[in-house]
Amino acid sequence: MSDSEELRWQGDLALIADAAKEAGAVAFGFFNQSPEVWWKNDDRSPVSAADFAANKTLESILRNARPDYGWLSEETEDDADRLARETVFIIDPIDGTRAFLGGQKVWCVSVAVVHRGRPVAGVLYAPALEELYEAVEGGVALKNGVPFTVSAAGPEEMSRLAIGEDLLKTFPPAFRERVRREKYIPSLAYRIAMVADGRLDGTFVKGNSHDWDLAAADLILACAGGRLVDLDGEPIVYNRAEVTHKVLCAAPAPRIDEFLAAFAGRRDS
Repeated sequence: MSDSEELRWQGDLALIADAAKEAGAVAFGFFNQSPEVWWKNDDRSPVSAADFAANKTLESILRNARPDYGWLSEETEDDADRLARETVFIIDPIDGTRAFLGGQKVWCVSVAVVHRGRPVAGVLYAPALEELYEAVEGGVALKNGVPFTVSAAGPEEMSRLAIGEDLLKTFPPAFRERVRREKYIPSLAYRIAMVADGRLDGTFVKGNSHDWDLAAADLILACAGGRLVDLDGEPIVYNRAEVTHKVLCAAPAPRIDEFLAAFAGRRDS
């Protein structure tokens, strides 16, 4: 990475951090206030007035500041113009809308800058928890300004995994015996951040996650010493025509192969 690119991404990080905090404040104004709710994706997914308000705030700040960047947000109609842009914003104004609407604090604003398919600046802001995660390509991961890294636990220790009980039952017995299954975390982005800051040793992500769920958390995890990969061990490429993904694994880099091997050894594979 050149010095000019480093400065550019640092500037973008400052921009998206400020924008995420503003959008988070807007969303927090709706928290526990019973905002209006609609349903999308064949009535499977809720979206609220808070999602739209936070999205509007982000779009106003970011698109005015970087008019040459593309735009991909969960709450904005997709525009194929983004595919012609080397650099795009990838946004989820509220990751964890169900938690938000249920009065749970585990939801966050997710904002990433993606360049040539990979995130170069990323922010997760969880207003109800007063937590700000930040990362820039080549840098360290920060939580409220303090550097952090993934768990240093090895395969001989108990692994704290965020994984569905039904899925875990299919894993090899020797692997299951060393797993402590953690309770469900409603925000996918925040769950990956928990792997990044060492509260989890890993997680498997079900198929059908989206670019906006993952991009910022992916970079934060990478800068903390972890990896988010598909079942072939390959990193995600963002800003493609298809923005959904198959099963993924997030873990400290030294343990990715161990978890992928356990997944491959399931009874139903």
